[in-house]
Amino acid sequence: MTRGIKHRKKAKNKGSKKEGGPSSSLAPQIPVKVWQPGVDKLEEGEELQCDPSAYNSLHAFHIGWPCLSFDILHDSLGLVRTEFPHTVYFMAGTQAEKPSWNSIGIFKVSNISGKRRELVSKVETDDSGMDGEDSDSDDDSEDEDEDVAKGPSLQLRKVAHQGCINRIRSMPQNPHICAAWADTGHVQVWDLNTHLNALAETETEGVQGVAAVFNQDPLYKFKHKDEGYAIDWSLLVPGRLVSGDCDNSIYLWEPTSAGAWNVDNAPFTGHTASVEDLQWSPTEPHVFASCSVDGSIAIWDIRLGKSPAASFKAHNADVNVMSWNRLASCMLASGSDDGTISIRDLRLLKEGDSVVAHFEYHKHPITSIEWSPHEASSLAVSSADNQLTIWDLSLEKDEEEEAEFKAKTKEQVNAPEDLPPQLLFIHQGQKDLKELHWHAQIPGMIVSTAADGFNILMPSNIQSTLPSDGAL
Repeated sequence: MTRGIKHRKKAKNKGSKKEGGPSSSLAPQIPVKVWQPGVDKLEEGEELQCDPSAYNSLHAFHIGWPCLSFDILHDSLGLVRTEFPHTVYFMAGTQAEKPSWNSIGIFKVSNISGKRRELVSKVETDDSGMDGEDSDSDDDSEDEDEDVAKGPSLQLRKVAHQGCINRIRSMPQNPHICAAWADTGHVQVWDLNTHLNALAETETEGVQGVAAVFNQDPLYKFKHKDEGYAIDWSLLVPGRLVSGDCDNSIYLWEPTSAGAWNVDNAPFTGHTASVEDLQWSPTEPHVFASCSVDGSIAIWDIRLGKSPAASFKAHNADVNVMSWNRLASCMLASGSDDGTISIRDLRLLKEGDSVVAHFEYHKHPITSIEWSPHEASSLAVSSADNQLTIWDLSLEKDEEEEAEFKAKTKEQVNAPEDLPPQLLFIHQGQKDLKELHWHAQIPGMIVSTAADGFNILMPSNIQSTLPSDGAL
């Protein structure tokens, strides 16, 4: 298992001065080489540079202390949004150096811009507090909108939280309600509606200096015997929650009419090691899945007692994360400590071998995995190898197409022979990647968190099927 941030360091805002890269057109031109993760090594003095043409949008930001976990909040700005600039609401939990320094961050990132295809190559990014497109080069396009030139803006509010936050999740039906797993062993439910309303009413541009920290009490608190990471809200029953801990136990939370929760003191047991992740079924209100350090995945039905309805060996190492496909509910994806990714068709469980796809591309632990909310065959994965990869299971190797491409490029650009044809995109540049999420209302947008902050990215080769009437 790989969980905590390796080196907790509070990020600081940098000035607009850009350092390191040559700014003169007289500088010697270095031949460009395509970087092959896991194959090539950086020599002393070498550094990787992003190819902006690979992205429709790419921004970086931080909120101070690194965040192990975050969630994207459902908003009322439109069910399917395709036009730039975008606005996104988040909540995240910090991993501060001292327990009392932690907080839940509630923040809005607005004016998230994207370039028209002919302008993509002119995007420049840095890792300052808010990655803007305020390039100080002389060849900025004159026809960019004034708002786009200003770059994204970040508005942040904080709620004091005792202890580091291992995982945080927003309730799908009521996004202002969130559950946060603390390293103190507590799971707490919070109402952040006041802060979200305040953010919705603010139009302050740029990064705020020092965000105020508000003190408030959680709606409800439950103490596990040990800390944990696994938590998930039901998609079908508002307020229903499960939380799993490092003591191998899973607890069911049921909402009450009084705005609180009843937590069953008798846990679900069956795993022989820490429960690492939980996922409710997208179609069955009483069914959820769990994965564990014991290498197994279990399927549970809360109507049938406290033992799993089914359990199977999923990986040869810890199963760190899992994702239940909401568009194809028979498909379950999981990621392991050995870097492997497995896709299972749950309809085949009774037949024994339910694995329909298995990838060994990553060589370090998988830290996050999530199916696309817009394409049933696509999923995104993050790994401790500092790569975020996007996969499309519908793709197959096409030798004729590859031959045409090699001829067109005169074989100057060749992919490694063992590269899976389903691997659609590789994003790098973050250190100690921990978690990612697709934006359910902005097709093609992915947000990731790492020790050095957040990235918002929209790869240029991600094509999502959209309703015919466009943005809603």
